[in-house]
Amino acid sequence: MVSLVMLAILAGCAVGLYLKGTLAQGIAMIFNALVAGFVAFGFFEVASKYLINYSPGLAPWAPMICFLLLLVLVFAILQVAQMQINKEKIDLGTMPERIGRPVAGVVLGYVVTGYVLVAAAMAPLPSQYPYPRFEARNPNASSPQKAMLSPDGFVTGLFGTVSKGSLGPIRAPKSFALLHAGYVDQLHLNRLQAKEVPLMTSSPALDTPRKAGVWFAPDSLRDTEGKPVAPPAGTSLMLVRAQIKKSAGKFTLSQIRLVCGLKGVPGQPLAGQGQAAYPLGYIGAGGHLERKSLAEIVDISKAQGDPITMDLGFAVPTNLTPVLLEFKRNNVVQVSAPATPEDAPQATAFGSAAPQPPAAATEPPAQPAGVEPASQSPAQPAPASGANDRAKNRGKRRGLSDISKSVVSPAVPEN
Repeated sequence: MVSLVMLAILAGCAVGLYLKGTLAQGIAMIFNALVAGFVAFGFFEVASKYLINYSPGLAPWAPMICFLLLLVLVFAILQVAQMQINKEKIDLGTMPERIGRPVAGVVLGYVVTGYVLVAAAMAPLPSQYPYPRFEARNPNASSPQKAMLSPDGFVTGLFGTVSKGSLGPIRAPKSFALLHAGYVDQLHLNRLQAKEVPLMTSSPALDTPRKAGVWFAPDSLRDTEGKPVAPPAGTSLMLVRAQIKKSAGKFTLSQIRLVCGLKGVPGQPLAGQGQAAYPLGYIGAGGHLERKSLAEIVDISKAQGDPITMDLGFAVPTNLTPVLLEFKRNNVVQVSAPATPEDAPQATAFGSAAPQPPAAATEPPAQPAGVEPASQSPAQPAPASGANDRAKNRGKRRGLSDISKSVVSPAVPEN
């Protein structure tokens, strides 16, 4: 079905430019479409914030709506400007026009089709729409089924190449290619169980320890059958501690991803190219790794304690290092550097309380994100209210900017 829609768009653009356009107009429209797509990819998350605040009921649809609105609006403005500059048609000759017009139309249709497929994947639709990229029961994140000619992968990859630090703040570049590594796969995997699982959380629901939150799995780790856990060739098995709030409710492991960057590359950690890894499973009873399908639904709403601790297992390529941990559509946290074997924490079973690391004698114990520090002793004067507020803010985890994640409102209902 999607192939027929693609062919219809390609044919429509080719015929339209051949009959009523010129080669120069076709080239200008391709350029305008690419620029409009860059703006839409770069700012749809920021625009989603305002739409969600204005109308919380549209939260699941906000990314798609804002993406399409920005795309159409910027393209229309550029087209009007181009028509005002070139009021007279430019004729490049009979043969170039006859050949170039339909070719330009096909290229334009290819780009437009990519945007349409990305927008459809943003919507809270069943996973078979716009096309089934992964198997519903046992998806394999490394083997996606792509659409014909993969136009959605082309437009997202093109913007990822352009945005490798160039569209971020000068002092702290943030690359779309890292923040949204494998974006098309991410969109489709996030919707595997769209009928039963929310695509986003109503409030921030993910955290990870600032220290020793990532470590290499010990050689003694076994699965539930007592067999050694062997990661695929060229990868290392790493454990990542995720702290998920019970407000997240139900989720699938396909909604959790570990974004990795090149190891040992100097510069900003959020610049450059990233690669997403998905969980093989999590640590269960007895300290064994329970292998799970990415489509399996996990419900933590009735579990004891809040947040719930999960030690997730990821197969990380040996030349990469973990940078970000992402959850659903709107939760992103930066992970700690991999701990040394001496500092690696003890793996804990899913749902059990994580052991507290011993605190240094000269430093107070680290507080989890969002938890106020313990009150001071009466012998010490209480700080001023302004200093106390600044201390609380420093104790909380700093989130990424709006461009790096979809921003949620406290009033957003889960779909």
